[in-house]
Amino acid sequence: GLAKLKKIEDCEMTARAQTEQSRDHEWAVILAGGDGTRLKSLTRHIAGDERPKQFCSVLGRATLLEETQDRAAFELAPARTLYVVNRAHENFYGSILSDAPADNLVVQPSNRGTAPAILYSLLRIAARDLQATVAFFPSDHYISDDAKFMGQIRTALDTAAKRRDLIVLLGLEPESPEVEYGWIEPAQPIRDQAKVFGVRRFWEKPNKMLARVLQLRGCLWNSFVMVASVQALLDIIESAIPKLYRSFVALTPLFGSPTEAKAIDLLYRRLAEVNFSYQVLALNPDRLAVLKVAGVRWNDLGDPKRVMASLDMAGIRPGWA
Repeated sequence: GLAKLKKIEDCEMTARAQTEQSRDHEWAVILAGGDGTRLKSLTRHIAGDERPKQFCSVLGRATLLEETQDRAAFELAPARTLYVVNRAHENFYGSILSDAPADNLVVQPSNRGTAPAILYSLLRIAARDLQATVAFFPSDHYISDDAKFMGQIRTALDTAAKRRDLIVLLGLEPESPEVEYGWIEPAQPIRDQAKVFGVRRFWEKPNKMLARVLQLRGCLWNSFVMVASVQALLDIIESAIPKLYRSFVALTPLFGSPTEAKAIDLLYRRLAEVNFSYQVLALNPDRLAVLKVAGVRWNDLGDPKRVMASLDMAGIRPGWA
């Protein structure tokens, strides 16, 4: 009996050690390099200047970037949290990110869409930790319950640690037939992974009629929050946009050197805008999984109407409103 108990204890200790070890390889990336053009009329009213929405107290509390920062910290270490920013916004992010290590700022010379932002940050992480599992967070979301939402991120992190080949997207049950969001059509459940499903296909910004059909069929809103091993994400980018991938990989020997910024400037001058959802994820549904998020209300704060809807959801009426 004692030998059996000892064996169980040893197994539990090994499992705990493996869990702690895998958490040492968990990283967050907060995407904060957008220009927020569709919300400019509202953010100008709130802040009195031209700052993008992520540096603005849209919901009447901290800035959206600080709210995202606090949310990520429920599960992910600030020391392993990177911020993708745009150099033109330094006046706005400088004070917010003054405590972040310089290595954790991924400074883009300009906004070239989500794919370059994601690829640049992934290569910066891969240079430090090839075993990394990475969670990506846009910095312009309303989320009704941060603790509950990050509990779902924990499930996604654990899934991605076991299934290093999968990219796990967080999908939310739709509250309306929204035409401005991307939609995910789930496939069969993935074996041994609770609440995680394969992906049949993406539907990007459907018309109203199709959105109603998608809602009835059990499709989910794509939150663009995703979790995966660094290798799975780099593989899918290399297969979908090989030219962009090679352009960035060629610069990896310069990371951390005084010439990195100049080389990245030259690269970005040549880049067209590349959208990660359309030009990477939508082309590879077989590499994706979707985790159904329950018990959390969510909104992408992309336009004034959705900001007002989020304030109503939260029962908040800030001074500017």
